[in-house]
Amino acid sequence: MNMIQLVEAFNLFLAVLFTVAYFYQLVYLVIGVIRRKHWNQSQDAKIHRYAAVISARNEAGVIAELIHSLKQQRYPQDCLDVYVVADNCTDNTAEVSRQAGAIVYERFNQNKKGKGYALDFLFRTLHHEGRDKYDGYMIFDADNLVDPNFTAEMNKVFDSGNYGAITCYRNSRNFGDNWISSGYAIWFLREARFLNFPRMLLGTNCHVSGTGFLINADVIRENGGWPFHLLTEDIEFSVSCALKGRRIGYCDKAVIYDEQPTTFRQSWDQRLRWSKGFYQVNANYSAALTRGFLRKPTRQSWSCYDMFMTVAPGMLLTLVTLAFNLVVCLACWGQPVYITNKILAVSGSFACSTVVNFYLGLLLFGALTVLSEWKQIQIPTYKKILYVFTFPIFMFTYVPISLAALVRKVEWKPIYHTGSQKALGKS
Repeated sequence: MNMIQLVEAFNLFLAVLFTVAYFYQLVYLVIGVIRRKHWNQSQDAKIHRYAAVISARNEAGVIAELIHSLKQQRYPQDCLDVYVVADNCTDNTAEVSRQAGAIVYERFNQNKKGKGYALDFLFRTLHHEGRDKYDGYMIFDADNLVDPNFTAEMNKVFDSGNYGAITCYRNSRNFGDNWISSGYAIWFLREARFLNFPRMLLGTNCHVSGTGFLINADVIRENGGWPFHLLTEDIEFSVSCALKGRRIGYCDKAVIYDEQPTTFRQSWDQRLRWSKGFYQVNANYSAALTRGFLRKPTRQSWSCYDMFMTVAPGMLLTLVTLAFNLVVCLACWGQPVYITNKILAVSGSFACSTVVNFYLGLLLFGALTVLSEWKQIQIPTYKKILYVFTFPIFMFTYVPISLAALVRKVEWKPIYHTGSQKALGKS
């Protein structure tokens, strides 16, 4: 086999491998497009007792809005307590939270920083004080706003008793600010509509994503708190559920509104942490997930495979493939002209088609997401159209982020929010 045939075979192998590995997400996409109706939920669900938990670091500017939205839930207020962990705060987050009606615990630990440690601190403290008499815990970020029906809708799914955790429909409160905030917003809407919604319909595991999810208190007790301390503790928790056979459900009638970063600096820091966290999860759990999906086909084994493909460094593997073809192109210089031209044609066309197909694929996902969720996106029509085309550009910025996360030491950094009631949709 000559060099040209070797390059063609390598490229074909990787193209087929990626297509086969991720084909199931196209099936999810088709299901998400075809199925529009909600599944039946119990209308006479038992009222359960919940604690809403907010981990906050220097969030005095926005946290009162969230607490107010939780206090306005169409759910018995004596069955919903609001807790705030003021985590290493240097502002008056604790005071603002108390004035808004939350039960506040302050935590100061510069060695163990991040949301995972803050949640673990709260769960262990509640257990020690004998205050952990809840059926479930709802986890929020300080910049969220919560739809008035959120708790009632989550309770309907929770009452089935089938789930260790339940995630929600994640919309954005500042969708229309710029191409960065819209990039995040489209991604989270896609995750809800074309990933978690089909998973729920098919009876396989959904994944929690940062905020707006409910955890069965039995899971917290079994874990002895919150032992998930990687940079992406939410993904680590989802992996743990897949490996242990715990089901994660989805409630598309339960809506939160999340504030997204609008500056590239903050977006870079946040997504650098996410990318590093995915590498950490991949390094720590890939072997166990592989064992999980290679066993006899079951719902649990499929959940392990789905989770494995979620944490797999697809972007990095794509970059390795492009780098290989670039090296081949550079190495062919000095060869006879007819060989050089053939190699450039093979590797050059593959690299170009990879980039173009990547953009077109993301453009398709963005367009379908915006069209499917058109009524839920409360911004002018021209912005909806514009941000469909900028969505792939936002995703392309993951390329340098993925490379930087591979070699840099990354620590948890807070994302500061301004708070605003604008751009809220109607549930």
